Amino acid sequence: MREKILAHIEKNSKIDMAELALVLNMPEADIMNELEAMEQENIICGYPTLINWDKVGVEKVTALIEVRVTPQRGMGFDVVAERIYNYPEVDSVYLISGGFDLMVTLEGRTIREVSSFISDKLSPMDTVLSTKTNFILKKYKDHGVVMAGPHRDEREMIC
Repeated sequence: MREKILAHIEKNSKIDMAELALVLNMPEADIMNELEAMEQENIICGYPTLINWDKVGVEKVTALIEVRVTPQRGMGFDVVAERIYNYPEVDSVYLISGGFDLMVTLEGRTIREVSSFISDKLSPMDTVLSTKTNFILKKYKDHGVVMAGPHRDEREMIC
């Protein structure tokens, strides 16, 4: 039952509970109780809103920063990740495979703001060995949602 509820609200957290009850063929009260229990158990951690800031005209710079670190003895990467995710600028921190250990994402108003975070806060950490920063130039799809409209061929036809 939980998996079915989660699958639906992951795609649309604003789904009407009566509609969800109808789709899942369950009493609405049962769904509400299950959602509340999953929130208490920290299975559901939040209900973020996905915004296409380009359509609003707000300039934002999103950076994906790969970080190579020295894991802490007896603690692995958890302590290092915690130090990083406690910065308010940081949106997410993931343990990844490959040439780097952590992937850090953050948004800033300008590239300079993001660069300052990296040079003043992230890189000087004693456990950080190196970083590689990638800037998102355009979002086509984010969290399963297409952000850009369909491509239109604007070339002029020549007969």
